[in-house]
Amino acid sequence: KIKIRNRSKRSLRSQSLQLPINLQQRAPPNVTNKMSGIKLSGDSSATTGGMTVREMTRLERIGAHSHIRGLGLDDGLQPRKGGSQGMVGQAKARKAVGVIYRMINEGKIGGRAILLAGKPGTGKTAIAMGLAHQLGENTPFTTMSGSEVFSLEMSKTEALTQAMRKSIGVQILEETEVMEGEVVEIQIDTSFASGDNKPGGKKGGMEKTGRLTLCTTDMETVYDLGTKMIDALSKEKVTAGDVITIDKASGKITKLGRSFSRSRDYDAMGSQTRFVQCPEGELQKRKEVVHNVSLHEIDVINSRQQGFLALFAGDTGEIKSEVREQIDAKVVEWKEEGRAKIIPGVLFIDEVHMLDMECFSFLNRALESDMAPVLVIATNRGITNIRGTEYKSPHGIPLDLLDRLMIVSTDPYTHDEILKILSVRCEEEDVEMADDALELLARIGTETSLRYAIQMVITASLAAEKRKSAQVEIEDIKRVYKLFVDVKRSTQYLMEYNKEYMYNELDDSDEHAVDNGDEEADKKEDSMETSP
Repeated sequence: KIKIRNRSKRSLRSQSLQLPINLQQRAPPNVTNKMSGIKLSGDSSATTGGMTVREMTRLERIGAHSHIRGLGLDDGLQPRKGGSQGMVGQAKARKAVGVIYRMINEGKIGGRAILLAGKPGTGKTAIAMGLAHQLGENTPFTTMSGSEVFSLEMSKTEALTQAMRKSIGVQILEETEVMEGEVVEIQIDTSFASGDNKPGGKKGGMEKTGRLTLCTTDMETVYDLGTKMIDALSKEKVTAGDVITIDKASGKITKLGRSFSRSRDYDAMGSQTRFVQCPEGELQKRKEVVHNVSLHEIDVINSRQQGFLALFAGDTGEIKSEVREQIDAKVVEWKEEGRAKIIPGVLFIDEVHMLDMECFSFLNRALESDMAPVLVIATNRGITNIRGTEYKSPHGIPLDLLDRLMIVSTDPYTHDEILKILSVRCEEEDVEMADDALELLARIGTETSLRYAIQMVITASLAAEKRKSAQVEIEDIKRVYKLFVDVKRSTQYLMEYNKEYMYNELDDSDEHAVDNGDEEADKKEDSMETSP
């Protein structure tokens, strides 16, 4: 219970307010240990008395597509040059996906399907990840592989249904009463209570009481705080000058930022400090809160006895169709009343040729539903058999589903584009590489594959560190090239020593290919030796 003494220029009134406190656990402190494959960014260091103190503000995992920040398009959907947002090349494909992004963002598309088709290593997954970053956090984006459908402990159609409902977001609008203002002062008093006054003869302990002063541009209010409210303020690390909101229904405290009036208090702010204006008007006001959930989360909450805790267990199991029908009817009712908004997201299925005829038939029917997301699929197969059948089809996809797809093709990267991609990856992995070494690595990527060249970036950096060099040189690239073979050299080695392996089958035509492969390998070794 919080007693409020409100001092205003117009009136002086007293009121009492019940605040059930719902404390939230804060995230664990930042880990400062040095980990493999983790980039430390946003750190600041200071030297005091011979000791270096470094503040680690963010840990970021370096992945295959961690350098992708978006599609790299301008307002006219034209690709920017120079590796904007980590995207290089594939101008036509990016423009086509940019049109899809604009239609999704404006809510004019749903139940459509896009196919990204191209040879391996042409940036299909990178374009899909760029679309996910471009859409933002409020638009659901679900990623899965075609083989995941067969490894889950549920039917194939149920796995696809859950994936599609994860990709449909629901924005639930709710009005709540909050207190919003700038913290002027926090006073906390600690006293020792005797055990005689406590029921059950319990021993006395420390009791905390305090006062919280909040203000806006028009008024100022003093609150008497209890122990739970003091603990909530301490966990959120609220200090004088912070702008906070207190939910009257749940007692949840949210720190919005720091007031602009305290912008000169350099000791009380860091590099990540956010400054906001002091609120205006009354302290107590009604606010519209938006809750972003997916249809799958609503399904799990309403189909399990443990409610939302089933989401953390991971084992959601199969959900009855009756439950989904009732939820869909309720969501449509909320939409008509203006209490909810449906956001069709994106379901991205990589390696879609791994699906069978049953899955393709389900997707063909699911795209006709009103509650259908935008389906983006990718494959690197040509004309091949549909899984589980002897029928051949382009990309291993049935023709009736291909008719529904908007196909976007990706082209192989040129030498200059590979050079730019490797430069972006070096910057992402914090690797200093000489220009001639980068040119040699780009040539290797052109002759072998882009993925092989990208894998050589960090290994060449480790080779340079071993000889205590801060920059990767040509000798490091050559050393790594000899240690780790690419697919072509590995295949040639297997065919040459095939008889020494178990269960080998090699006919005369393959032996003739081995001889030709040896000649190509010798030429490549000679070119490596004569490179500058």
